[in-house]
Amino acid sequence: MKRTHLPLNGLRVLDAAARHLSFTRAADELAVTPAAVGQQIRALEDTLGVVLFRRTTRGLELTPEAEAGLGPLRDGFLQFEEAVRAMQAGQSSKSLTIAAPRDLTEKWL
Repeated sequence: MKRTHLPLNGLRVLDAAARHLSFTRAADELAVTPAAVGQQIRALEDTLGVVLFRRTTRGLELTPEAEAGLGPLRDGFLQFEEAVRAMQAGQSSKSLTIAAPRDLTEKWL
């Protein structure tokens, strides 16, 4: 089975915009401009071939397609976090042991 390119930045932006239902608040969280959020969402919509948000007079609404994907998307982000923690736990200890006379260690260490 051929792997497809996962637009991880776009998916991260989708998650933030969906939580806030605001491109501006998502942009604040991600330290980007609202225009950058809009561009990422449009690019993701083009890649997926679906509309993710409806713009209404009251703000943003998620489409049913976006709602259907958010649960698995957030589960996937949690799995990424667990994978990173597992890799970090495998790091060797980076401690240094120094042997020195006691009077030197009392004064300098």
